[in-house]
Amino acid sequence: MKYILVTGGVISGIGKGVISSSFGTILKECGIPMTSIKIDPYINIDAGTFSPYEHGEVFVLDDGGEVDLDLGNYERFLDITLHRDNNITTGKVYQHVITKERRGDYLGKTVQVVPHITDCIQEWVERVAQIPVTEDNNPPEVCVIELGGTIGDIEGMPFVEAFRQFQFRVKKENFCVAHVSLVPQPRSTGEPKTKPTQASVRELRGLGLSPDLIVCRSEQPIGPSVKDKISNFCHVAPEQVITIHDLSSIYRVPLLMESQGVIEFLITRLQLNLPIGPERPRSFMRKWRDLADNFDHLRKSVNIALVGKYTKLEDAYASVTKALQHASLEVGYKLNLRYIEAANLETATLQENPVLYHEAWQQLCKSDGVIVPGGFGKRGIEGKISACKWCRVNGKPMLGICLGLQVAVIEFARNVLAWEGANSTEIDPETTHQVIIDMPEYNGSEKGGTMRLGKRSTKFKECTSVVKALYGNVEAVEERHRHRYEVNPAFVNDFEAAGLKFVGQDDSGQRMEIIELDGHDYYVATQYHPEYLSRPMKPSAPFLGLILASVGKLKSYLARGCRLSPRNLSDNDLSDEEDFVKNSKIKQVK
Repeated sequence: MKYILVTGGVISGIGKGVISSSFGTILKECGIPMTSIKIDPYINIDAGTFSPYEHGEVFVLDDGGEVDLDLGNYERFLDITLHRDNNITTGKVYQHVITKERRGDYLGKTVQVVPHITDCIQEWVERVAQIPVTEDNNPPEVCVIELGGTIGDIEGMPFVEAFRQFQFRVKKENFCVAHVSLVPQPRSTGEPKTKPTQASVRELRGLGLSPDLIVCRSEQPIGPSVKDKISNFCHVAPEQVITIHDLSSIYRVPLLMESQGVIEFLITRLQLNLPIGPERPRSFMRKWRDLADNFDHLRKSVNIALVGKYTKLEDAYASVTKALQHASLEVGYKLNLRYIEAANLETATLQENPVLYHEAWQQLCKSDGVIVPGGFGKRGIEGKISACKWCRVNGKPMLGICLGLQVAVIEFARNVLAWEGANSTEIDPETTHQVIIDMPEYNGSEKGGTMRLGKRSTKFKECTSVVKALYGNVEAVEERHRHRYEVNPAFVNDFEAAGLKFVGQDDSGQRMEIIELDGHDYYVATQYHPEYLSRPMKPSAPFLGLILASVGKLKSYLARGCRLSPRNLSDNDLSDEEDFVKNSKIKQVK
């Protein structure tokens, strides 16, 4: 097993996740089975109890693990399926060691950070690195490990010490370190400053880890003279300094890294037996080049409004944003995503701040489609309900996710069924019409890891369904869940009689998974989170449906058997009807 440790310096949030994913992408394109591990030095057992404002979204895995959003980057870039143990936290490590101490496994010895905590970290990494993460179950050959935070953080010290020891445990030829550092370019001077990187590398070396690669992040491209300076002061060769400036899309990061000789360096440093040589075949990384080129040359735009509760931090909806981008790129449109704070759509805001209220409604009205994502708690619920009502009444394409499905059901109950005060027991436990109720088996005093989590099956009913068609008319789909509340099955017949159809249910037939509104082009909501399984080249079906409906192409897409028209037809300028006629004529000619 080969290991690549990715550390960060100067500031957090510098892009270690994308760079770690890019290492994996490049090597996977060379034919090497990859896996990834993310280390988060916080005391929490997992990310499940975090506010989205703390670390962004909580990413959910197939096995129900609630993990850091960087694991979402790894899965999307590498198209792999990770497990909860691929996310290591200080809390998990200490819990594991304390449990062993309580059992007497240490035979009366004094339990200390060194060697017991550091040994646990090393054993965990070695064990998880062997677990297959692809459908073919081939064991990985290279493991990319991202150490969260920045070098020098006190909570990260046990992990740095563990890897100082680990490099000797697995031998030098099987372990290398890539240090990601910021190279700021102050406007006052207009030149890149290398001193922060020098200080960061010096501290890393002082802790016993010498970087083999220094990845310099900057706003503008860095010239050879700056690379030479970093090389001289940081004890690496110039070819070991990789520069990554701000690019048009993250899809260009693997391409830029590959162009700077990363493969050649890793072949030598890790003694990789790669089937690919210096002369790359024309097909090498072609799908990534095509993806990046397509992204850069999109001519038309689609405006999507995201009505959320955590819009002050865009990372709170990282997977939703990526899924929308994947779908937009597939259809050939550039995504213009507008974040609307749900509370600003409420009448209370009209009284307190009319400007915010009218601006929010203006953004909503100017959108081509609306997405109402998940969330927890009372704040902003009425704004989400108002957005659902506006989409339903005005025929605007809408996709609700998790809480988005629940508020769509509440809105329908209030305004179509005329059930005054209809609500969720999460928001109003005393409501007379409890259309959304908590699931008894998940209603405990503890909040961490007590929801309905992970991949579960959704079966489609025998009925006409847009979502079923988008999935390829399969009998069932498996998607990931994260919720504690559900639609009250006692009211399902009332909703369906009024036109709100529950087209997907769980295996028991009691839990409602997908809704569609009769007579609406695309008014869809899912209890599961389809964004977690979206990939750059395999967009999620519900998101693809939203984008197609938003640009007026859903009907023609379904009429063609869920196939997009060829790119070279330049059909961006065609309406649904024109598009359908044009493709029909092409088929007749053929």
